[in-house]
Amino acid sequence: MPGKRPLNAAIIPSAKRERKAITLDIKLEVLRRFEVGEKLSQIAKALGLAVSTVATIRDNKEKIKASSQVTTPLRASRLTRHRSAVMENMERLLSVWLEDQSQRNVPMSVSAIQEKAKSLFDDLQRQQGESSQTEKFSASKGWFVRFKERHCLPHFKVNSTSPGSNADTYPDVLKSLIEEGEYTSRQVFNVDETGLYWKRMPEGMFISVEEKAEPGFKSSKDRLMLLLGGNAAGDFKLKPLLVYRSEDPEALKGYSKPNLPVIWRSNKKAWATRAIFHEWFTYFFCPAVEKYCAQNNLTNKALLILDSAPCHPVNLSDLSDNVRVEYLQDSTADSMQPMGQGVASIFKAHYLRRIFEHILEATDGEDKATIREFWRNYDIVDAVDNIAVAWEELKPATMNSVWKKIWPECVHFQSFSQTDNIAWLQRNIMALAKNVAFEEVVEADVGRLLQSHEEDLSNEELMQLERERAVGEGENEDAPPALRQLTTEALSVAFSHFEAGLQILTSNSPDEEWKFKVSRAINDAINCYRELYNEKKRRSKQLS
Repeated sequence: MPGKRPLNAAIIPSAKRERKAITLDIKLEVLRRFEVGEKLSQIAKALGLAVSTVATIRDNKEKIKASSQVTTPLRASRLTRHRSAVMENMERLLSVWLEDQSQRNVPMSVSAIQEKAKSLFDDLQRQQGESSQTEKFSASKGWFVRFKERHCLPHFKVNSTSPGSNADTYPDVLKSLIEEGEYTSRQVFNVDETGLYWKRMPEGMFISVEEKAEPGFKSSKDRLMLLLGGNAAGDFKLKPLLVYRSEDPEALKGYSKPNLPVIWRSNKKAWATRAIFHEWFTYFFCPAVEKYCAQNNLTNKALLILDSAPCHPVNLSDLSDNVRVEYLQDSTADSMQPMGQGVASIFKAHYLRRIFEHILEATDGEDKATIREFWRNYDIVDAVDNIAVAWEELKPATMNSVWKKIWPECVHFQSFSQTDNIAWLQRNIMALAKNVAFEEVVEADVGRLLQSHEEDLSNEELMQLERERAVGEGENEDAPPALRQLTTEALSVAFSHFEAGLQILTSNSPDEEWKFKVSRAINDAINCYRELYNEKKRRSKQLS
């Protein structure tokens, strides 16, 4: 007859099923997570428990808490430490802020993280009212170590001021790469992400003042991300990639996204992800380079220079036989990357200028909308149109001159000054503001607005992101968008529709010239898809 089961038998692996000991500290952690609003399934996944186990612990809350009170003093002090809702919310918002910093490749330090944590805690505590004022938080180094463990904080870019920077030597490195690949300035590209508050006006304007007084969501806090870039010669600007927090905003209903003047993609936090960038590179950048090279009698090849932001996949060169991708080192990117040397700033000045022109067009004359009515109805579609106009306004001199630090030999517009260009745009914006009767606008407000697009997310903006996350909690907001794929079957169906439509047009065309012109244009337009179809068929045969 077998003896009694030892006390620790619950943690001895069984031949039938491996059982997991549920210690008191695990049970208390489950209850703590329930108290701060986490869902049953989220807790189970985070702690590696069965959903039924978590539910049982929740149902026995009172017994578990009573048990924790009679445990040894040392263990009780370690296990029953209560983390308030303010502390939980602060750390969640801090994680979002850190992710935003990482997305923008911003150097960070432990002291900067501690300072932001303390600021967030104080603001959240003020929101909670007097009941939470007794809790103290100093953002100590010990807290930071525990925060990293709790949130699996990734390695972040450490701010360094060491003199051994690679910025001085990188132009020589790039020059050797260009000579090795025999690239011309028309075949070397750079792109970079930048944020844009698409419905924000200078602080002193009555529109901005009224908006701050309105309850609920403020449009001036609504940010989107743009990927801007072009070649070193300055004669080819890429179609902007726009990432917005919603895939189908109300204003876009009825619009065909492929026909927009931007490449529209979505992410809950309006950030680029690796999946989005991978798709952009494969289906937009490479075909655009191929078409540009063909139109200009150039060899189909290109060199793309990127910084090492987390959203940039490291294997892009493996995805194309014609495009080589090189990554700037962290110590080099901030000071050398061409698109970071004024392109984004000048673009945003053009965008603000275009908004004032838009207001003037919409409100000038009798029976036109008032400024308030126009601004109330200004939506993301208007913003997309104005983004396209502003991007078109950037001249080859602007796009070429920003390569001065990294590749001075390719710059043909030596006398062009980014500072003078920005100053001219600001004066132009001021003149337009006066024409629209915005007498309260001052140049300093315009300058602050243009700089605000690149500032860190404020505490208020982080809280707004958290509120939006809570509203859509049922959705998997962190899941990257599915990579769009075209099968051979789908392409074949599309070609048959094109051919049927062309047959109708050509068989009934009243003009022979029209017939040939349209046929040639459509066939040229879909040729990239035919090549994709042929490539897929070829690979399918090879696999067979």
